[in-house]
Amino acid sequence: MFLSLLAITPASVSWTPKVALVMIICNVIAIAIGKATIKYPNEGAKMPSASFFGGMSHGAMLGCTSFGHLLGMGAILGLSTRGVF
Repeated sequence: MFLSLLAITPASVSWTPKVALVMIICNVIAIAIGKATIKYPNEGAKMPSASFFGGMSHGAMLGCTSFGHLLGMGAILGLSTRGVF
């Protein structure tokens, strides 16, 4: 049964600068979405340089970058399935 589950997993992509660029773009998009939709983005612990991080708190930035990594994972796997990478 375990071997049949291994056959389902997608092939991973080796790291290239293209993969990094896709992940960075997805994180920037996620931060923009978070900045526009989080009701209280500056609630909680502050980031070291508030102007650099857009005034977002530590929790808001962590949530946005987590969402960005989920978007990036989907984008990278989707692009690799389409043959872009």
